[in-house]
Amino acid sequence: MEPAMRSLALVLLLLLPLLCTSPCSALASVGPADWIMDKPAPGAFPVAVRGRLATIRHDAHDHPVVAIAAADLAGDLAQVTGGKAEPVTGGAYQRTEIWVGTLGRSSLIDGLVATGKVDVTELRGAWESYIIIGVPDPVPGVEQALVIIGSDRRGTAYGAYELSRATGVSPWIWWADVPPPYRPSLYVEAGTRRFGPPSVKYRGIFINDEDWGLHPWAANHFDPARGDIGPKTYEKVFGLLLRLRANLLWPAMHEVTQPFNADPANAQLADRYAIIMGSSHAEPMLRNNVGEWKDTPTAFNYATHAGPVRSYWRDRVVTNGQYENIYTLGMRGIHDSGMVGAEDLPARRALLNRIIADQRQLLSDHVSPALDRIPQVFTPYKEVLEIYRAGLDLPDDVTLVWPDDNFGYIRQFPGPRERARSGGSGVYYHLSYLGAPLSYLWLSTVPPSLIALEMGRAYDLGADRVWVANVGDIKPAETNIELFLTMGWDMPGFRATGGTTGFLTAWAGREFGRDIAPAVTDLLQHHHQLNFERKPEHLQWWLPGQKYRRSDLGIEAAQARLGRFADLERDLDTIHRQIPAKAQDAFFQLVAYPVRAASLANQRFFHAEAYERLFNADPYTARQRGQAAHKADQSLHALTRRYNEEVAGGKWRGMMAMEPADGQWRSYRLTPPVLPATGLTLPSNAPPPLHPRKPVADNAVISIEAESVATHDSAWTLIPGLGRGEGSMAAGPVTAVASSTEGPALTYTLNLPPGDWDLSLDLIPTFPVTPSGKQQLAVLVTGMSPVTLSLTRDVGDSTWAEGVLDGRIRQETGITLLGGRTHQLRLEMRDPGPVLDALVLRRRNQS
Repeated sequence: MEPAMRSLALVLLLLLPLLCTSPCSALASVGPADWIMDKPAPGAFPVAVRGRLATIRHDAHDHPVVAIAAADLAGDLAQVTGGKAEPVTGGAYQRTEIWVGTLGRSSLIDGLVATGKVDVTELRGAWESYIIIGVPDPVPGVEQALVIIGSDRRGTAYGAYELSRATGVSPWIWWADVPPPYRPSLYVEAGTRRFGPPSVKYRGIFINDEDWGLHPWAANHFDPARGDIGPKTYEKVFGLLLRLRANLLWPAMHEVTQPFNADPANAQLADRYAIIMGSSHAEPMLRNNVGEWKDTPTAFNYATHAGPVRSYWRDRVVTNGQYENIYTLGMRGIHDSGMVGAEDLPARRALLNRIIADQRQLLSDHVSPALDRIPQVFTPYKEVLEIYRAGLDLPDDVTLVWPDDNFGYIRQFPGPRERARSGGSGVYYHLSYLGAPLSYLWLSTVPPSLIALEMGRAYDLGADRVWVANVGDIKPAETNIELFLTMGWDMPGFRATGGTTGFLTAWAGREFGRDIAPAVTDLLQHHHQLNFERKPEHLQWWLPGQKYRRSDLGIEAAQARLGRFADLERDLDTIHRQIPAKAQDAFFQLVAYPVRAASLANQRFFHAEAYERLFNADPYTARQRGQAAHKADQSLHALTRRYNEEVAGGKWRGMMAMEPADGQWRSYRLTPPVLPATGLTLPSNAPPPLHPRKPVADNAVISIEAESVATHDSAWTLIPGLGRGEGSMAAGPVTAVASSTEGPALTYTLNLPPGDWDLSLDLIPTFPVTPSGKQQLAVLVTGMSPVTLSLTRDVGDSTWAEGVLDGRIRQETGITLLGGRTHQLRLEMRDPGPVLDALVLRRRNQS
């Protein structure tokens, strides 16, 4: 996105809250809200005046989470203003007070409603909604109250954290050590602000693959007395979820971690924090099979051992049925493997139908006979999608949670039949993954533009019931987690405030200051774009089990890539010097470590590869490159040690493990880079920073970025920051009807000699958005009949594997240019959904 467009997005982001007049439905803030002022104004409520805070009051008989949120609000405001605050439930009234309460559970709130001092018509019966309103003379002795009213227990908590966030407090105040701003005087502008209900009903995260980060940190540093992830750690997770307006957790489930429900204190704590508990696609009925199934592995077979398995599920439902849960239905293997007990697809379908019916009977018997009031999900993950497509008889009230392919591309979207189901649809999405073809557990480099594209498509096609993101260890995925949950909370608001660029600008402004926010946004967008071309965890061009082969980048292309990383590091250094001292730890965690670590990983790999390529032809240069690879490796280890041992006084010791972390799951992990022996490298400095060279185009090979289109119909939209250029062009909207004839088109002007040319379309490896499973484009060139291209997509083959590692797939055809040098090439949409990154034209018979 051009600087002018980024500036416009920022201006719109800052002005939108001012467009609301009282009363209004406010956009939930990412950063400081403009209805919070530092100076008094007519009718404004004084939250703090020169460090003196208003009294915060709640009803002792309200939900426990209200007391938690009120205490956090008091603590946050104390840090912001420098004052002191302790929430109260009784005692004498003060002149100015902040009331926090739930409709129907707080005598404070119900008294205001009874006397007609607040209108709660829109709140009654609403899901997770709240208002923030100033009320004069609410009771004798109080001149003015700022009242936060929730429609339910989470709505009230979200309201308290909304006020905190509006003053500039980051949700990552603890998890990323983001310091709050200092604002000794705070005033809330007069008016009523309404928030909710959320765009997506259930929004949460899945802690997974915790072996290399969250677990060693918790077990050895944060909670060594327990030596595991337990209530002390989960309490921090629950608090984070509330600050991010989330409501759902799938807990850690690897063998290294004690099962969540092995300690009843975990579930009790979740209930106090009003967090809904679920379990992953591999853990039906809240059961962690790896840690809780005590029989032999072969007995975890419903075809042969239905009784013991059913009893195993029943015990958990009986114990945890008193809490707010979402129950995963179905059955797979003990740990993320296929279901056993049925040999072919019809048998698997029949067995799964039986399993789901029995699970629902357990819920009816032990939770509620009204099954349509018990949230239940079915996730057709991996091999289960084939069973669903074969005609699984899924009850209408069960929510279908559609998975991605583990790399950020949603495999199937709800069609008209699924949208008509009362249970609706949801999405299970990966921001981190352990599995084939290669894992990505180290740095969170799924581009925000891709997350926004795929989740936006899912939302538009009706997947708005449950969103769960696999977030690995939580760190360092902080930004993408908040992006994911922000869209789930308010998708229209996210789109209205500039999409990913608006979000990142607001996020960076909150964390590091508005003046530096555009530069941080630009840095992160280019960081994600560069790592989308190849993730730092995927710096090898052979798949596990295959023979070693060199990368597809020659010496010059690799130099160009390293030059772009060098540019990023220079920009990072420039920004770093402008970050206040108190925010340095946060900046290191959220920006500096991921940007610099990705650069160093690339330096290590490509310098080592250059050493191997050049050793015979140019030994002197080869040895310099070998030395540079060693230096990058040493710098990367030092950088990671700083994360673990120095940042925030060593608070995150054990959290950050370089990739590859160890020898576990080797078949899915990056092969350790082979560095030349130190005796074969020169003790000289590494080569000077390398800068990218502009590609030289001639009449033999021409590359055209998709966004450089001459003209395009409005149905094609630019996706900024996705792909290898400035963005990609997406055919849509996803709700459009497919056509076999002329459709919306991209038109490119070619200045090329006539003759035969090979045309390659570089496409983002998305999946079809229509029930037909088709993705078709038509290629039209003057004087030629249209050529229809069908973009086939499947999971598990080499084309898919190479596509997700490379961030693109190629579709090829031939064209003939007739007469003259100026030609029009049109790409017409036949099906909505394809996303074009670039076009490559090569003269026939040219290599």
